[in-house]
Amino acid sequence: MAETTAGTDWETWQRSWDRQQEWYMPDREERFTVMLDMVEALVGPAPRVLDLACGTGSITARLLRRFPGAAAVGVDLDPALLAIARGTFADDPRVSFVRADLKEPDWPERLPQGTYDAVLTATALHWMHREPLTVLYGQLAGLVREGGVFMNADHMPGEDTPRVDAAESAYRHARMDRARAAGVADWSEWWARAAAEPALAEATAERFEIYGEHADGESLPEGWHVRALRGAGFAEARGVWRSPSDAVVLGLR
Repeated sequence: MAETTAGTDWETWQRSWDRQQEWYMPDREERFTVMLDMVEALVGPAPRVLDLACGTGSITARLLRRFPGAAAVGVDLDPALLAIARGTFADDPRVSFVRADLKEPDWPERLPQGTYDAVLTATALHWMHREPLTVLYGQLAGLVREGGVFMNADHMPGEDTPRVDAAESAYRHARMDRARAAGVADWSEWWARAAAEPALAEATAERFEIYGEHADGESLPEGWHVRALRGAGFAEARGVWRSPSDAVVLGLR
């Protein structure tokens, strides 16, 4: 169990973050499995990975369980989620973390390596608008080695199916409401708990100064991401997983 000298159980905090996220995305583990399947298929079982907008390190945790010979660098701006990630992996020499704002043009200069076998991100880039996301995809094309892979798992609605999207959203939120009534913690409740935790209180306050309740952005269709990745310099790009509301898009250098 990863603990600080003050006794903070960081692994429990990471698991609680996972449970909260699963309330929104019950198929979250499925997309992680597909991402790691494609990592193994394209770059092998000992990859050097950039966990982009890493949060508490959810991708890194699953990466290292499946591939003990892997190494990961997590990058994020959120000080509270980074505190949990750093606490969880404090004793693991395979993992390091960098605090950086992905909207800043020089953020790649803070990374400890120049290129990576794989860059992975999940449920994070929808807080960026299309213009800065296009810039980011161009930067990532320079961070993924030749033959390496980038994957983004996120909310990606249909391009021309508004009635289908509306029906799916209503159905999904009704299911979430039932789970919430059964006692599942939502986003706001989780953050209220973090604010009450002495080891996270200051970082949580700083996080809300940066983002507010939630960062602004837009959820773009799968096809937009495919086109943007190809335009950024990825040799191939396509979706590799799909739910009614979300998708995993892969770019191969």
